[in-house]
Amino acid sequence: MSRQLLQAPGDLALRDIHLPAAPPWWPPAPGWWVLMGVLCVVSIVAYLIYRRARRERIWREQILAEIPSLAARHPDDDIAYAASLHQLLRRAARRYAADAHQLQGERWRQVLAQVPVDTATVDTLMTLEARMYQPRAEFDRVAMQSAVHRWLHSALRHAKHAEKEPRHA
Repeated sequence: MSRQLLQAPGDLALRDIHLPAAPPWWPPAPGWWVLMGVLCVVSIVAYLIYRRARRERIWREQILAEIPSLAARHPDDDIAYAASLHQLLRRAARRYAADAHQLQGERWRQVLAQVPVDTATVDTLMTLEARMYQPRAEFDRVAMQSAVHRWLHSALRHAKHAEKEPRHA
């Protein structure tokens, strides 16, 4: 046996160094599984946020599109137009006060003032309540339509934040 170890280096049968086989691409390493899971969760959450924002935007656009629709429905009847705008405001104001459909006077003004708009807009909207009960309701339709649009636009945007905060009675 000692004879075999003392042989000359040229007599030994040495083989070349072999590299291990390349790792397969499937299944991926655990880090890739975690990354894919995180990407899936982020994608689903982003889609749900997008869908909710899109639905709210479409809903706001539909409500704001009612204003010109009411003007087209009542082109010559100012009383019916004023009543329709007032009803639209009351429906939107129910987000701020549950009894908004029956409030009048100063309490109605307080509900309208909860929305961040200027006082001129609130004053214009308050004339709407008086105008719809007068036999000859003469008022500036364009200014009223603009005031209703400003209030609704602000109310629908502000309602998102108001719903998240608890209401105080």
